[in-house]
Amino acid sequence: MISSNQCQQAKSKAAESMFCSFDQFSEIFATCQRSKVGKLLPDALYVHVTALQALDPLLQDYESEARQIAPDVEGATLVKFNISKPSISYLFYPEFDANPHPALQTSIQVNLTNREVNHRDYSNTDNPFILHRKETFVTPDYPHYQQFAALTRQEEALGLLDNARAIGTRLAWEERLAQFKVTFQGHSLVHRSLVNSQTSSIKIDRHKAAISRNDFSKPMRLALETSLFTPETTFFDYGCGLGGDIERVAKFGYSSSGWDPYYRPDTPLSSADIVNLGYVINVIESQAERREALIKAWELTRKVLIVAAQVLITQGNSQIAYGDGVITTRNTFQKYYDQEELKLYIDQVLGVDAVPVALGVYFIFRDEAQAQSFRASRFRSRVSVPRIQLASKRFEDYKELLAPLMAFVAERGRLPVKDELPQEEALSAEFGNLRRAFQIVLQATNPQEWDEITERRRQDLLVYLALSHFSRRPKPRDLAADVRNDIKCLFGSYHQACTAADIMLMSVGNLETIGERCQSSPIGKKLPNSLWVHVSAIEALDPLLRLYEGCASRTIGRPEEATVVKFHFRKPKITYQFYPDFDTAPHPALYTSMQIDLRDLHVHYRDYDPNDNPPVLHQKDLLVKSDYPLYEKFAKLSRQEEDWGLLDNWKAISDRNGWLKCLEEHCAELRGHRLVWRKDADPYQVKLVRSAIRAKQAERKSEE
Repeated sequence: MISSNQCQQAKSKAAESMFCSFDQFSEIFATCQRSKVGKLLPDALYVHVTALQALDPLLQDYESEARQIAPDVEGATLVKFNISKPSISYLFYPEFDANPHPALQTSIQVNLTNREVNHRDYSNTDNPFILHRKETFVTPDYPHYQQFAALTRQEEALGLLDNARAIGTRLAWEERLAQFKVTFQGHSLVHRSLVNSQTSSIKIDRHKAAISRNDFSKPMRLALETSLFTPETTFFDYGCGLGGDIERVAKFGYSSSGWDPYYRPDTPLSSADIVNLGYVINVIESQAERREALIKAWELTRKVLIVAAQVLITQGNSQIAYGDGVITTRNTFQKYYDQEELKLYIDQVLGVDAVPVALGVYFIFRDEAQAQSFRASRFRSRVSVPRIQLASKRFEDYKELLAPLMAFVAERGRLPVKDELPQEEALSAEFGNLRRAFQIVLQATNPQEWDEITERRRQDLLVYLALSHFSRRPKPRDLAADVRNDIKCLFGSYHQACTAADIMLMSVGNLETIGERCQSSPIGKKLPNSLWVHVSAIEALDPLLRLYEGCASRTIGRPEEATVVKFHFRKPKITYQFYPDFDTAPHPALYTSMQIDLRDLHVHYRDYDPNDNPPVLHQKDLLVKSDYPLYEKFAKLSRQEEDWGLLDNWKAISDRNGWLKCLEEHCAELRGHRLVWRKDADPYQVKLVRSAIRAKQAERKSEE
C-alpha cells in the first residue's frame, strides 16, 4: 500500500517534470506574453492575487504547484511569473490599497526546477522597491481600480512616470516628486504649496482658456461633416468663449446663438436642436460646477448635445497639480481626460450612452433611433452604383426614372419596401412593381456587382451590431425604420442578425484567428507581427478585421489625422499612425502614433521629431487599394526599389538615417517617386548594382 508521504513525493516529482522541460516552460512563457490579465514587464508577468482566477488555466495550475512547494505564501499581494526561468515569486505589499505607491516588505521566490524556496525581507531597508500603475495588476472589477487608474492618468499628465526605470525605489520616487513640487493627498496629486493652504484662495482665470480660431472648432466641423445640421436646425453654444463658432454657423444660414459667463454673460440661455459644450468641462476646476454645466447643456438640448474635452497633454513640469487636473502657466485650469474616462463621466452624469466621434469628442442624442442610425452610418462602407455595361432600349428609355432606384439599392443593399422610395408609384405604374423595374437594371449592369454590394451591406451591419454588444445593444423598436428594414431584408430577422454578429464577435478575441486573417488579407502590408493598412482601405478588409479595428474606434472614434492603421496580432492592439506627407513624399516620415491596448483601452501617444531620425514608410502601394488615385505611381516606385535591392533588409531601412544610408550604398537617390543614379557614385559600384538589378529583373520575369 502506498503511503501519503509517497503520494506527495510522486506529486512533487510529477510537478518537477511538468515544469522543467524547455518545451513546457516555453508554453508558460508564451501564455504570460499574451495574458490579458496583469502587468507584463520584460522579465516577468505581475498579477494581483485577486486576479489569479482570471488567468489562463495553464498559469493557474503553474501557480498552484508553486504554492504547494511554499505553503507559507498566504497574505501575498502580487504573484510574479518569471519569464526567463521557471520560478514564481510571492510579493508582499501590506499597504497596497491604502498607499498610492506601496513599498515591498517581503518576497518569497519558488524555483520550480529544483524546488528551492528563498525568502527576502525588505522591511528594514531605507530604500525599498515601490509600485506604480497599480491598476495594471488587478482586474477592472477590483474595488479601487478606478481610483488607481485616475492617479496614473494624473501622473502621466505631469510626466512623473517618464523613464520608469529611474523611479523604481522609494528614494528615487521621492526625488522625482520633489522635482515636480508635488505630493499626495490619498490617491490624488497636489502641489506642495497647497497642502496647508485653503485651495479656495486660488483664483483661476477661466476666461483665458478661450481660443481665437480662424475656422470651426473640431467638434463643430465634425457636426457639419456628419450631416447633423439640416435646413431648419437651431444651434446654441454653451460656454461659447469668443463666439467664433456662433458666427460661422450663422453664415451657413442656421439660427445660431450662444452664452459665455465672461464674454457673453447677457445672452439668454435658450434651447436648441444642437447644443455645443466644446472644451468647457475641462477648464472648470470645480467638480460640482463641471457637473452642473454638463447637466444644463443637456437640458437645453432638443436633439443632439456635442461634448468635447482635452484628452492630450504636453508632458513636463510647467504645470502644477490642482484638484483632479493642473494649473497651466497662464493660470487656467485643465482637466485632461482619458478617452474612456470622458465617456464614463458623460454617461454617468446624464444617464446616456454617448457616441464617440473623434478623440475627445462625443455626440449625445435625445432620440435613440437617431443615435443608432448615426452609429450604423459610421460603419457603412462606400460603394458606387455599378456602371452600365449593356444598355437595352428599354433601359435607355427609362434611365432617369430608374436612377433613384439604383442609388437606393447601392446605398442600402436591398430593394425599397413600401413608401421608402418617392418614385415608387411611377416605377410601379410603368413596370408593375419595383422588383420588375430592377430586373431592367440587372440586364444593363453586372448582377455580381449588386450581389457584392448586398454582401458589403450585410458585413457593415454585422460590424455595427457586434460592436453594439459593448454598450447597450438596441431593441428593434429603438432602430430607425430604414435600419430595421435593412436587417429584415438582409438577415431575415433581428435575432438572426444578432446571432451572426455575436459569433463574429467571439472570433475577434482569438489572436490566432486575427493573425490568420491579417496574413491572408489581399489588402495591406504584411509584417511578422502586424498588418498595415491605409485608412481608405479599412472598409474593404475582411469583416473580422474591421470589427477588430472597431473595438478601438468604438471608444475613441477613429482619429481624423490617421493615415495608416496597424493591426497587431501578437498582442491585442491597434495603432493609428499619422504620415502627413503620405501622398507627396515617396517615403513619408511618421509624425504621430496612437496605440490602443484593446484589453483595457489604454491609449499611448508618441510624437516623432522630424529632425531626429523618424521612422519612414516603404511600399505605399501595398497599403492602399488598387483604385487609390496614386496607386500606380506608388507601385512603380516599389518595383524599382525591389529591383535595386533597396528593400532587402527591412530592419536596416526602417528609419530615415538607415534609408538614406541604403540609398547611398546603392548609388541611388530619389526624384519624386522615381529612383535615379547618384551623379557622384563610384562607377565600379554602379556597375555592381546594375548587374544585381539585371539579375533581379530576370528572376522576376522567370517567376511570371
